[in-house]
Amino acid sequence: MNKLLIATNNQGKVKELQDLFKDTGIQLVTPSQIHLELDVIEDGYTYAENATKKAIAFAKASGLVSLADDSGLEVDALDRAPGLYSARYSPKPGSTDADRRAYLLQNLQGKPRPWTARFHATIAITIPNGETYLAEGICEGEIIHEERGTGGFGYDPIFLLPELGKTMAELSMGEKNRLSHRARAVMNATPILANLFR
Repeated sequence: MNKLLIATNNQGKVKELQDLFKDTGIQLVTPSQIHLELDVIEDGYTYAENATKKAIAFAKASGLVSLADDSGLEVDALDRAPGLYSARYSPKPGSTDADRRAYLLQNLQGKPRPWTARFHATIAITIPNGETYLAEGICEGEIIHEERGTGGFGYDPIFLLPELGKTMAELSMGEKNRLSHRARAVMNATPILANLFR
């Protein structure tokens, strides 16, 4: 069985990736399953730098091919903020996803609508010798002022896919895993994985 370590402790990402890889013949392993505790500081200047840093650290620590992603929400009216800082986008210490959504909406007040935005994901796949491959995915949409839906995590309840009339949080896991930025990045990474695990 081909084993691929998911280089994250974010349970929302773990669930999405498990669903995305379920029919691939690749066995996903989580850090907790191999008793690996690793906290990598994301201080890169790009999604690719952060994803690569995480993937290399997890691959070296585990001896397994490792997949890390770094992703962010880019809102045009805020000059593409929060971007790289999406997971840390709130001045409140110990802030939750809900705090970050509220802070984003507060910063958008008075800006002309629609608030066009995109989710951007970069995936890094690293083999234990440090060799790294990258793939990207982007999902376009817009920010709405009221939360809708109970699925997903992060900014999903306020990120609308206009062509569907639904927020990311209103999609089933199956729908999300056809349309999301992470799904598109994984799709673009498929040939890399096929080559590594053939």
